[in-house]
Amino acid sequence: MITIYLAEDQSLLASALAQLLDLEDDLHVLGTAADGQQAWLDISREIPDIAILDIEMPKATGLDVADWIHHAGLKTKVIILTTFAQQAYFERAINAQVNGYLLKDLPSDDLVADIRRIQGGATIYSPELVQNMVTASKNPLTEREMDVLKAAVDGASTKEIAKTLYLSEGTVRNYLSAIFSKLAVHNRLEAVHFAQKNKWV
Repeated sequence: MITIYLAEDQSLLASALAQLLDLEDDLHVLGTAADGQQAWLDISREIPDIAILDIEMPKATGLDVADWIHHAGLKTKVIILTTFAQQAYFERAINAQVNGYLLKDLPSDDLVADIRRIQGGATIYSPELVQNMVTASKNPLTEREMDVLKAAVDGASTKEIAKTLYLSEGTVRNYLSAIFSKLAVHNRLEAVHFAQKNKWV
């Protein structure tokens, strides 16, 4: 019997997925959580064979939980199941040595088959994500420049970015200038579009 823990903040999806998995003779869902902190508490206590984690959850993300499982040396294998095909998320998941990174539009039969394969020792990443990794341009921006760019995604002003990141407006302008130069773009809109195209944000 493969024991599974499911962390998903959308209650309807969590309930449906738990029922679906429990229908399989060799799968058993030990429990579910709607936030990352509760998931970690339960997983560290129950030590399921597999933890299926959404990324964006309250209190702690699925990637946070994956990091904690990895650093704690638990035998629990981790599957990230998400709608997000962002390169930055995928790279962090790889660093946490997750065993699977799958998208939520995966057919249920394929998910069940992948769970069994992962329990058997396989590592499975969504083909779309691997393709994105191969084709995406290498990100030339520093971590701080990325912080500024991410803050600009929703159209924040220089003043708003400065307040959010606890920087002076002059420092933010310097970072933006460096970003424009490195990406060979002329303004924030072009920089954000370039970053989104390459799955950096």
